[in-house]
Amino acid sequence: MAIRWPLLVRRTHKWLALVVGVQALLWTLTGFYMVVVHIDTIHGDHLVRSPVTQPFDLDGLAAPSKVVAAAPGVSEIRLQRFSGRPVWRAETPDGPRLFDGRSGAPLPLLTESQVREQARRIYAGDGDIVAVRLLTKAPQEMQSRKPPYWQVEFEGWNRPTLYLSPQTGELISRRHALWRVFDFAWMLHIMDYDERTDVNNPLLRVATWSAFAMALTGAWLLIWSFKRRKRKKA
Repeated sequence: MAIRWPLLVRRTHKWLALVVGVQALLWTLTGFYMVVVHIDTIHGDHLVRSPVTQPFDLDGLAAPSKVVAAAPGVSEIRLQRFSGRPVWRAETPDGPRLFDGRSGAPLPLLTESQVREQARRIYAGDGDIVAVRLLTKAPQEMQSRKPPYWQVEFEGWNRPTLYLSPQTGELISRRHALWRVFDFAWMLHIMDYDERTDVNNPLLRVATWSAFAMALTGAWLLIWSFKRRKRKKA
């Protein structure tokens, strides 16, 4: 039995278009969103205040060697401010730690009240804090960051949320509604429904090659239809 190539190609093109068409529509819609909303807005730069640089009074500060002696294995140490006072920030094998800038004594982990104060200092908006949680399990929007960290959520239509280090109070990340929509759109765009990071996953490759096959079969049908019309005219 001879193969009717036009019929076979037409059916292949039809089913590929049906399957790939839905994903192609998602690629278009999600790509449109990612282009329209400015990336700085997605990053949440508008949620945090610009850091203010203030000079340090070096008189009476503990020597860095005292901090190094108190925390063996320190790879980096620098002077910074926390709650308006000077502190030494040391990068230890167990993570960053803060030491009192004048006594050199290690500072304890942040309390909830300190986290609230630090979050208000960082946040650029006017909304009140509605929830503060110390997370030991990463939520979906922070899968790339290893806990523990403090989650501070502010009131507002876009649910602005800051994530702070429990050791240093430093800002780890910020999230809001437009970022969450972007993250969902990115998941649909790259077809990684688990980690949302793999831009070369098998599902995406199958969809890409299927779209390519759909384009080839469509081009073949177009060329074949022109030849057929010429034969009919002749």
